[in-house]
Amino acid sequence: MNLIIPTVTVAIPTYNEFSNIEKVIQGFLETDYPNLLEVLIADGGSTDGTVDKVIKLSLVDKRVRLLDNPLRIQSAALKLMLDEAKGDIFLRADAHCEYASNYIKQCVEVLLESKSLNVGGAQRFAAKSSFQAGVALASRSFLGSGKAKYRDPNYCGYADTVFLGCFWKRILIEVGGYKITRKEDTELNLRLLEENAQAIYVSSKIQVWYFPRKNIKSLWNQYMKYGRGCYLIGIQYPGKLPIRSNFPFYFISLIILIMFIDLILFHGNLHATIFLVAGFIAVFLEAFLVTWRFNESFESEFWRGSKENIPSFLSRYLICGVTLMVIPIAHFWGYAYQLVRHKVLHLNENYFLESGYEIKK
Repeated sequence: MNLIIPTVTVAIPTYNEFSNIEKVIQGFLETDYPNLLEVLIADGGSTDGTVDKVIKLSLVDKRVRLLDNPLRIQSAALKLMLDEAKGDIFLRADAHCEYASNYIKQCVEVLLESKSLNVGGAQRFAAKSSFQAGVALASRSFLGSGKAKYRDPNYCGYADTVFLGCFWKRILIEVGGYKITRKEDTELNLRLLEENAQAIYVSSKIQVWYFPRKNIKSLWNQYMKYGRGCYLIGIQYPGKLPIRSNFPFYFISLIILIMFIDLILFHGNLHATIFLVAGFIAVFLEAFLVTWRFNESFESEFWRGSKENIPSFLSRYLICGVTLMVIPIAHFWGYAYQLVRHKVLHLNENYFLESGYEIKK
């Protein structure tokens, strides 16, 4: 009896990915998986030549198709590509990543074997600069990962979410596909978990490396948006988000409350600033420990730049520490901002999308 091999659609949202997109697309086209049907790219108005590069690739290989994403946000791109996809399997990819040569094959095999609705690998971080190196190390610390299963490269098993994702297109459509919202992956996975408690599976066989933001401003903006998204999703799915999603807001709020009580009621006699000093020390101690733990394996496990430009231990440590400070604070402000919009200004909880907010990059 002949084995039926599912067809696969790879879907990649893009915006100004000139330096990455060709390598990512070529990597998928050269896969050893025998039934890659198409590689869809939904571009949100790139101005750096990304579109021209994709068009050239599409002329060489007809499996490459370029779509226009007028809303210019990632969730809209994914929704658009799902509507256009022809494959049995919808494989959601990212232009900021590097993929193992057998990525498609492993995704399909795990999807078939696990019987889950969404499968993927751990979010392994990689770096080409000193700043990315610090962020990558922070992702492997307790404070930076919240012990999320999808951040552990050695984990195999069921989880509450997964990096990127590989789905049966039919099932993805049945559950409503991608909604146009921030943190669309989290929102989709919550719906999948409502269908099946074992809907999401992480496998160490599926290998993908993510390149984080290149500077502190873009990292701050990224986690501000994550904070806003967590608040909005929390309204839609009360009590469903894991504790780590709301922890930055509640923890920092508690510190602010203690500081306020000390200042107003006790005139500083509680010495609440000790909490700030202790927190600062704890963060940089954690940064030192994780930098030390991966010191010997840093080059092989994280570094993708030239050997001459490998950042020093001190540089990696300091940036890791700053990252561990920036991420929760940015997340807190994003969450708080959206809370004020909803509770104080009484704006619609999805207003930032319905009104066109964040259409501009």
